[in-house]
Formats: sequence, structure tokens, C-alpha cells
Amino acid sequence: MNRPITRRILLTLTFVTLLAGCTGLQAPHVESTHLYVLDARPAINTAQLKRDLVLAVSMPRARPGFDTPRMAYLRQPHELDYFAFNRWADTPSRMLGPLLAQAVEQTGSFRAIVQIPGVVPSDIRLDTELIRLQQDFRTQPSRIQLTLRAQLIDVVGKRVIAVKTFDETENAASDDVYGGVIAANRAVQRVLGQLADFCVNESIRQ
Repeated sequence: MNRPITRRILLTLTFVTLLAGCTGLQAPHVESTHLYVLDARPAINTAQLKRDLVLAVSMPRARPGFDTPRMAYLRQPHELDYFAFNRWADTPSRMLGPLLAQAVEQTGSFRAIVQIPGVVPSDIRLDTELIRLQQDFRTQPSRIQLTLRAQLIDVVGKRVIAVKTFDETENAASDDVYGGVIAANRAVQRVLGQLADFCVNESIRQ
């Protein structure tokens, strides 16, 4: 057997051996991303007095660091980090928008509740800003910290009626992402109820 033929045979055998070895390797595991939602529903008492006012709810804004679907957490002061494979289904502020409108509407205190942007003229407007929504692992158990700033505006008179900051903390049942999600929805539920009362009570000043 001449050398070129022998070399080709050896190369073929080497390739077959390598191919057989590769087929035995497992495909690398790819971590899937888990999506979570804020969908709390507050228990709100129907108001006795209905005001002939249209309240517009603007889309909440968010402070830097919280204007993202990424889920924020803390392990040391002043350092904000995010979970790698867990995200909100949308930015928390955008998920809060419809919940805020629904909470105020459930009071039955206003002629109508509209969301901005919209074409229906309003008498008063609710502006909100998400200051923080984060899971704090510096404590045991970890806890969710939620802070929302609300501002009620007299649209016709172009003046601020009232301003209030809602600050809620809820311990997580488990020190993982899902425990934080459950705690976040509980905190949101309380804030929605407080915000609805704020709108009802302060709208008298209009």
C-alpha cells in the first residue's frame, strides 16, 4: 500500500473517531427566562358620595434603574443589581398604569375614569412616579420595597391639589425571585387601596 492511500485512510479513521465522540456530547443547557406580572386587585369600598368629575390617570413614570423590565435587587447599599433569567413581563410602571385606573374606578366616586393619552377632557389628573421596586436581600427574610409618588392636578385651574408618597415594605415568604413577586403584589395591593382613598379624599379640594 502506497503512502498517499495510507494517509487518506488514517485521516478518514481520525475523522470518524472524532465524529463519534462529538455525537456523544450533550447539548449545552440554556437557561430559560421566567416572566412575572403585577396583577394585584385591591379590596375597595364603594363610596357613598359620587362627584361629578372626570379623573384622568396618566401613565406612571419611573426613576432611573426602575424603568426597565429587569427585576432589581440589593445585596449592599447603593448597588442596584438585576436577576439574570427573571424579568417582569413589562416595565413595572406600565403594568401599574391600568391597575391604578381600575383601583380608582372601583371606588365609584367619579363620573368617569380615563387613561392618558386620550381625547376625553378631564377635570383632575393623577400623575404618578415609581421611585423604587426592589427586593432587598440585606435582611432575613428578604423584603420588597415599593415607593410610589402621586400628584393630583386640577386640570382647569392648572394647580396642584395634593401630593403624597406611598412607601410599603413586604417580607418575602421565600428568599427567591418568586417569593419576591408574591411580596411585590401584596405591596402593590396595599398601595392601590391607599392611592384610591387619596384620590377620593383630596378631590374634594377641586
